[in-house]
Amino acid sequence: MGILYLVRHGQASFGAADYDQLSELGARQCRELGHWFRRRGVVFEGVLRGTLQRHVQSLDALAEGYGDLPPVLPWPGLNEYDGEALVRAAYPTLRQPVQATSPEAYRTHFRLLREGLAQWMAGRTAPVGMPSWPDFVAGVTGALDHVRQQYQGDVLIVSSGGPIATAVSLVLATPPQTMVELNMRIRNSSLTEFAYTPRRHMLVSYNHLPHLDHPERLGWVTYA
Repeated sequence: MGILYLVRHGQASFGAADYDQLSELGARQCRELGHWFRRRGVVFEGVLRGTLQRHVQSLDALAEGYGDLPPVLPWPGLNEYDGEALVRAAYPTLRQPVQATSPEAYRTHFRLLREGLAQWMAGRTAPVGMPSWPDFVAGVTGALDHVRQQYQGDVLIVSSGGPIATAVSLVLATPPQTMVELNMRIRNSSLTEFAYTPRRHMLVSYNHLPHLDHPERLGWVTYA
């Protein structure tokens, strides 16, 4: 039985013109996670990641802390949904995206995102440049199936909150709405673990931060 480690990318550039860039803190989070894997003696048989910049940069930072990794398999099905496209599809008259420059604006952003997700998942909207919800799920399912079929040992996946929350929801056979609730609470650089066999995946842990469990790193915990 192997362990599949699903890692959410480190803190990106929330509120900036280009969100898809790892912040300096995000790089530190992932580097520390690499140190944690190395100290535990985890040896990866395989590595998959999404193709977004924050996935690439997170894995690079993790490798700085860990050392050499197996060849990386880019997997577009592990890419995140487009939050701005979801909100625009749900609220077509909204003139511009909500800039989360204050706690109130931050709450407004995630309220709109929740509704955008709900409408997309129900098939009521078709956000520009995005797959349908069934196709998004198929991308995540394909990655999970690949791990079961191709590996036996420990495997690393670096992705985003949406695909990881979807994977957990699939493994637990929960209603789709559960994915939204899981997604809203997932933390940057967090670990989710599945034990797996050739037949199935089994949830071991979700959204934990063992590499940041130190008084000096309490301020490193972020969500966006």
